[in-house]
Amino acid sequence: MTRSVVSGLLLWAALLLAGAVYAAELKDNAPETYIVKKGDTLWDISGVYLRKPWLWPELWDVNPQVDNPHLIYPGDELYLVWVDGQPRLRMRRGDMKLSPNMRVSPLDLAIPAIPLDQIGAFLRRHRILAADELNNSAYIVAGSQGHLLSAPGDSIFGRGVFPQGERAYGIFRPGEAYRDPLNNELLGYHGQDIGSARLLSDNHDDVTELEVTRVTEEVRISDRLLPYEERVLDATFYPRAPERTIEDGYMIAVDGGVTQIGTTSIVVLNRGQRDGLEIGHVLAVYQSGELVFDRIARENVRLPDVRAGLLMVFETFEKASYGLVLKSRHPLKVGDKVKNP
Repeated sequence: MTRSVVSGLLLWAALLLAGAVYAAELKDNAPETYIVKKGDTLWDISGVYLRKPWLWPELWDVNPQVDNPHLIYPGDELYLVWVDGQPRLRMRRGDMKLSPNMRVSPLDLAIPAIPLDQIGAFLRRHRILAADELNNSAYIVAGSQGHLLSAPGDSIFGRGVFPQGERAYGIFRPGEAYRDPLNNELLGYHGQDIGSARLLSDNHDDVTELEVTRVTEEVRISDRLLPYEERVLDATFYPRAPERTIEDGYMIAVDGGVTQIGTTSIVVLNRGQRDGLEIGHVLAVYQSGELVFDRIARENVRLPDVRAGLLMVFETFEKASYGLVLKSRHPLKVGDKVKNP
């Protein structure tokens, strides 16, 4: 998604984030007025006004002159007013012609420069599979005429449990095992998307025939068949700090197997629903402090952890989660810590 498209999606959220906050959260040099520019993003605007961009307002003063307050475009003027001692950000509609590739922003979208299409594509391709889910799932035992398939329309045969009423199935291949770096607990397995299939009949005998409807690569014997999940990306995020303290959180894997992690990278966290993580939770990324030599005391000393970035959780599982890096001051890496912001 291009920067201009993202900005069109996200500018309205800037109004919300920059709105009803306590005065202490406004920057000292916050301007009285600001003209929205093409290419602006949520971080651009919220960085002008706010100290902590993940803090949401509880109240928003809608400008009655704007017919549809869900829209904000380049050329619009934002201006600060004070109501009962608290700042509010209001808007005057500008005269600038709207670019045809701008988008309408959902009222509750408050994500800084997040490529929603990238996340949606990722969620269609990947899942974190619990050990029980994997072990109890149906699997492929053969292809039609004794060979495996590589194109839609071919038949495959599966064994195992096919839940009553489920017709569509995803074909997944178990991949990397995700383990907690502290106690080696198995958190789940990376589920690689191989394709999709549908039942050809309601026959639930020992062997069940299915027709392949989509493939991303060659299907193999032992690939797993899991009921298809309609995973629609909800563009309504509420970025906020977790209600609970997240302890011993780490980034344990990164999509694509790269060594350096930067803005818009998708990472796996070793904390999930059981730890209180929810979609929209914002976490700070910390890197271990450098080990330096104290020339006075003549000994090595470890510097404090250094805050190096910010991420948002966009999909949670029981023991692990997916997060999107929103901001990084310098390259991050697997093993970096995540904490409450």
